[in-house]
Amino acid sequence: MSTAKDSGAASWRFDLMLVLAATLVAFLVNAMSGFPELANARGDNDSLLQLVQVRDLLGGQGWFDMHQYRMGLEGGFVMHWSRLLDAPLALGMLAASAVTGNMPLAEQVVQVLWPALLFMLTLFFTVRAARRFGGAPAVLPAVVIGAAAYHFVGIYSPGSLDHHNVQLMLIMASLSLLLGTPVRGPAAFAAGVCAALSMAIGMESLPSAGSIGAVVALLFLFDGAQERLVARYFGLGVAALAAFAFVTTVPMSAWGQAQCDAYSVVQFVVAALAGAGLAALATLDAAARDRQRRLVSLGLLAVAIGAVVVLFFPQCLAAPYATLDPRLKEMWLDHIDEAQSLRQLVFESPASVMARYATPAVALVLMALRLRRGPWRRQESLVGALLLVAFLVSVWQVRGSTFSIAFAVIPLSAWIAQWRERARTNPSRGVALRMAAVWLVSVNAVWTGAAAAASIALEGKKTPATTEGGVKVDIACEAKATYATLARQPNTVVLAVSNLGSPILAYSGHRVFAGPYHRNIAGDLAALDAFMGSADGARAIVEAHHVGLVAVCPTNGETKLLTGKAPAGFMAELVRGVVPAWLESVPGTLAGPLQLYRVKAVGAEGGAT
Repeated sequence: MSTAKDSGAASWRFDLMLVLAATLVAFLVNAMSGFPELANARGDNDSLLQLVQVRDLLGGQGWFDMHQYRMGLEGGFVMHWSRLLDAPLALGMLAASAVTGNMPLAEQVVQVLWPALLFMLTLFFTVRAARRFGGAPAVLPAVVIGAAAYHFVGIYSPGSLDHHNVQLMLIMASLSLLLGTPVRGPAAFAAGVCAALSMAIGMESLPSAGSIGAVVALLFLFDGAQERLVARYFGLGVAALAAFAFVTTVPMSAWGQAQCDAYSVVQFVVAALAGAGLAALATLDAAARDRQRRLVSLGLLAVAIGAVVVLFFPQCLAAPYATLDPRLKEMWLDHIDEAQSLRQLVFESPASVMARYATPAVALVLMALRLRRGPWRRQESLVGALLLVAFLVSVWQVRGSTFSIAFAVIPLSAWIAQWRERARTNPSRGVALRMAAVWLVSVNAVWTGAAAAASIALEGKKTPATTEGGVKVDIACEAKATYATLARQPNTVVLAVSNLGSPILAYSGHRVFAGPYHRNIAGDLAALDAFMGSADGARAIVEAHHVGLVAVCPTNGETKLLTGKAPAGFMAELVRGVVPAWLESVPGTLAGPLQLYRVKAVGAEGGAT
């Protein structure tokens, strides 16, 4: 027994050493480039607004008060994010400010160290999962292609404060814990906590968290003797975290309010019922004694959960954006990069298809071959289910590819390990070349480069220099320095397109109407009405809501979209240089990327330029 423990500890330390080395390399690469993301978020509006949310919390806004008062119409709107992420970020900033004595510097420290820490943890859990899936030879490949994959997806870049990197880390931790042989009670409990916590932080991880829970239940169904303990403690972990998150993030006044897009009574009831129910079934001998009893018991639990949702929360069965205003869907949602479907990307950005879908597709083929050849282990069930579900989600929306790329690392690492062993036992040129090919097709960057080269060769098209994972980025409109003049203006309400909303909040003290968030319906519609309507109509909106500044970035993609849809509208006129009499340009801004116009006092004289 002691030998096994010593061996496990040695492998744990070895894996951690490799991961720390890879993390250090990634950190040094970012440091040598000067952490450019801190000066330019490159379209990462969520991370900028996450920073604003943490600032608000540190500034005295209530823990349960999730309003963003500086975005939207008067009074702001309630964000659907979680304080469970705000808390560690706020604590990190307080600690860094205590050391540096400077809160702006403390913010930058957290913006650099937080993503690096999550990169290390995610890669560590990935490596542990690869070891348990493909053995010790899969560790080195997992470090290499895992680090490359996580660098590619961009959610671990400096400044990345939004919830996607935390969620992926938690899901990978849950998977890694469940891949052990055997899985002990504390590990299963921690796996349940991690899966439920990822969902409590944001609903995007619901497919992955739900898949883990479903596979745990199915493994218990087919192998009760071996999986009974895992099911019991995993269920307890889910139920415990569900209760903790509900009590700590939902105020008592809102305990009866169902929110389908944020953690509320809906998610709490479903997670608690599923977790506690699974734990109870795995504990009671009458329910777990044989496969037939387990099938009936699990079936009744599934029916009970379904009945609760249908009877009490039927609104959550609708499509996520079913109630979104059609104008916002047309002018905003349909143009969000991470919300695009595979079908749209095939026609609009083939290079993105290769970069985002190639390695998961290869991994799915590998899993299918494993299924055909057998034997099919519990490890294949867990990894295969997560990979397949994430891939299907990515077919619907490209954001799912972040998870599918991560899960693909595990079977790809095992594949590389097999070819490395063949090259060791049969050191021929042919085997070496095939092993090199296996390495190459397992790395996302290779597919991205190949797709870009093919596009240039066949169509003569060059990939834009300003791209991030195949997504076009407007550097000028996103740079922090672009907002310096705006920040010096007296605080007021700024009329700008939604893509500029988060940068304005992060880099100045102003308020804005619009921001790329589905709950900000009134503010986004007001901005659309102002920019796409006539100048007189825009003036009425400006006066009604006490707007003091109008900000326009002509090269912004959203600006181009609005001017194309409404060529005679207020926005299009401003871009052409036709300024109504009730506006005046802020000196020194017309030649820059962000053009500012000050609203004249009522009754002031002025003419069009």
